[in-house]
Amino acid sequence: MNYSLPYLPERPEKPRTKGLTMMMDKGLSIRQVEDFLSASSNLADLIKLGFGTSYVTNNLEQKIKLYKEAGMKVYLGGTLFEAFIVRGMFTDYMKLLDKLKLNCAEVSDGSIVMPHDKKCEYINTLSKNCTVLSEVGSKEAGIIIHPAKWTVMMNKELEAGSWKVIAEARESGNVGIYRANGSAHTLLINKILAKVDKDNIIWESPQKPQQVWFLKLLGPNVNLGNISYDDVIPLETLRLGLRGDTFFSFLPKEMKQSTEV
Repeated sequence: MNYSLPYLPERPEKPRTKGLTMMMDKGLSIRQVEDFLSASSNLADLIKLGFGTSYVTNNLEQKIKLYKEAGMKVYLGGTLFEAFIVRGMFTDYMKLLDKLKLNCAEVSDGSIVMPHDKKCEYINTLSKNCTVLSEVGSKEAGIIIHPAKWTVMMNKELEAGSWKVIAEARESGNVGIYRANGSAHTLLINKILAKVDKDNIIWESPQKPQQVWFLKLLGPNVNLGNISYDDVIPLETLRLGLRGDTFFSFLPKEMKQSTEV
């Protein structure tokens, strides 16, 4: 960091296994990637090339190379994985990963209906050569998955070979673990946490209030995803208590008391 300041939460060094920040690239240019890396490469851990953007993005292989050289795990959005699966092209998907030199992959079923055993088979197969992230939850508003089913699916996917499981929210943050207004499904999240290790979950949290909510619930080293490229630095300040929303969250108790009138 640029200078010393005491009483800040400890953040693990990269490569991290917790306190992860996943940035969602929805079509950045090479120049934007270079600018992002100049500003934030020390703060982001995972780069998701959102949904099917990799199909239409210019200079795709150059972009992937830049991210990987900066020490980040890069993977294609889960919706693209589903687009291959629904067409019966899983082998072609694996060939694409090889062509793009990607050693990280996302497995999801948020847009299509997939037997869970089959999803776990895909996870297991990919995990032999890739770091796998698997996503649980539907992208469709109004589809409610019972908390017990969430936890069973998450644990089975971890057993099948997933490195982390992702709690679905889309890039809008208003489905899955959130209500339509963006507020957290508190009961669902608490039931998940009772059955699944928090460090094994990445919570999609594209909105600042959602990030603040999880930081206050689980601390500065919660795994958060679907972060916009220009929100990576602001998120880190939230993690460190250097922004009003979390200013007192991680300070010693006596410091909080000294500010009271």
